[in-house]
Amino acid sequence: MSDTLKDKERGEEFRFGMSQELQFKIEARRNRLLGEWLVSKFGLANDDAAAYVKKVIAYDLEEPGIEDVVRNVMKDIKERGGLISEEEVRSEMSRLYEVASDQVK
Repeated sequence: MSDTLKDKERGEEFRFGMSQELQFKIEARRNRLLGEWLVSKFGLANDDAAAYVKKVIAYDLEEPGIEDVVRNVMKDIKERGGLISEEEVRSEMSRLYEVASDQVK
């Protein structure tokens, strides 16, 4: 019986790890798509566009959740004199999460 419980526990740990990895990939993809969306709004191209997309992806490494991404993106928008609201950014992130989920799966 002990081996059965250990096997079940290992299976649960494996599923949890896979779930966490999938979640990370989806969120990273969503952030890439958000960066690409903002690049088009900012009118960036080539190296500047690629660098900005990487910057948006890195924003999510500061703290758990999306608040670090929203905060930094809103700062970028204000610095560029953009007219994109926080509500619009959050809405786009929600939409892009679904797109990223479909793409990753």
